[in-house]
Order: sequence, then structure tokens, then C-alpha cells
Amino acid sequence: MKLVAVTACPTGIAHTYMAAEQLERVAKKMGFSIKVETQGAMGIENELEQDEINEAAAVIFAVGITVQKPERFEGKKIFEFSVQEAIKNAEAILNKVKEEIGG
Repeated sequence: MKLVAVTACPTGIAHTYMAAEQLERVAKKMGFSIKVETQGAMGIENELEQDEINEAAAVIFAVGITVQKPERFEGKKIFEFSVQEAIKNAEAILNKVKEEIGG
């Protein structure tokens, strides 16, 4: 299953990147393909291309703030979680996505 994600927290420093790393690590372990865009103190990094978004089965927002450029995700199934949830329980997040989209 191919996924994309955005992680972002209010300060945009440590937790944004910790959430991204957890989602990437657990997705790999579960056999999913994932690309994670971070929106932090440095702005948007590892920005998702529109074709990557279009090809994704679902989008995960692990955020504590409003996602920048949200129009890119119109028409996609979006799962929204807190940054803390992604850090502490990425496997549960990915299992929920898998369960709901049948991947």
C-alpha cells in the first residue's frame, strides 16, 4: 500500500521529525510505501509531489497545526492524528488506515 503523510507541530522542531521517523520506520516494517512531508520551523521539507499524492491510497496528517497547502489533498481519504499519537503509536495509526481502506 502506498501512503503519503504530513507531520507538523506548533513549534515545528523535534516532534515534527520524530513523528515522521516513526511513521517511516513502522510503515517499512509493515511493508507499506510512505513518503512523509514535514512542515516545521524550516518550512515545508520533503514536499510531496502532486503525482505522489494522487497515487497514494490514503493521506495521514500527524499534526498539531493547520496543514499548509491543504488543497493538494482534495478528494483524498485523509486520516488525522496528533503528532504525539504518531510518535507513540504509529503502528496503530497504520493499522487503522489499512483496516479502513482495505489494504
